[in-house]
Amino acid sequence: MAFLRALFQKNFSTLLTMFLLVAVPLLGSSAVAALLYQHQHLLEGLRWGPALLYFALTAVTMAFALTPTTFVAIATGYYFGWAGLPGMVAAYAVAAAIGYELALRLDHGKLRQFLHLFPKAGAVVDQLQTQSWSLIILTRLSPVLPFALMTFVLAMVGVPRRRFLAASVAGMLPRSLFFYWLGTQASDVLALLRNPDQGALSKLVLVGLVAASLFGLFFVFNRALKRGLEGNAAPGAKISP
Repeated sequence: MAFLRALFQKNFSTLLTMFLLVAVPLLGSSAVAALLYQHQHLLEGLRWGPALLYFALTAVTMAFALTPTTFVAIATGYYFGWAGLPGMVAAYAVAAAIGYELALRLDHGKLRQFLHLFPKAGAVVDQLQTQSWSLIILTRLSPVLPFALMTFVLAMVGVPRRRFLAASVAGMLPRSLFFYWLGTQASDVLALLRNPDQGALSKLVLVGLVAASLFGLFFVFNRALKRGLEGNAAPGAKISP
């Protein structure tokens, strides 16, 4: 209880931001779906200028948790076809970079410093940092883990910027390509946006992605916990870089 009390007292703004990054995408996706319902031809046949504006806008909305990444993948696939895939990947990368910098500026390392007040928790965080490549890819692989929230958490763990961006794009590609393909095949984009897991294939892929992410994250966290506690228990032991 003392740990939780201190956590909320010293990191209230950080925890509030994390809560908003979970809640806001639900509101944002509903608002965009309503806009597309009223203007279903809004994104059809865009020229280069408006198309670039679209990808820039989606990068910002994903970074600030206004639209879920799955939502953007489906809509982009439907309206742009495969020609829009490079733009979507670039928008993901920009959104990850914006979210990373935003997290650093909002948190200022406070949560990480707080966790290091508790040697065992600090040791585990340090171990997670050494396994950041696997950690990032596995969190991005799951379609149920909010993109903006995971960006915020990973930035606070202290993963290196370049590794974060590269692994974020690599981890997002499998699920994003699947949802993008669904968008290209859709006859009714609004129905698909409301229920992206319709059909046996979609359910199977979603379950597979979630299972792979959860089992992988369990392995990474379990290994980090064991190594962190072992290193913390050994007199004079240091965490390997």
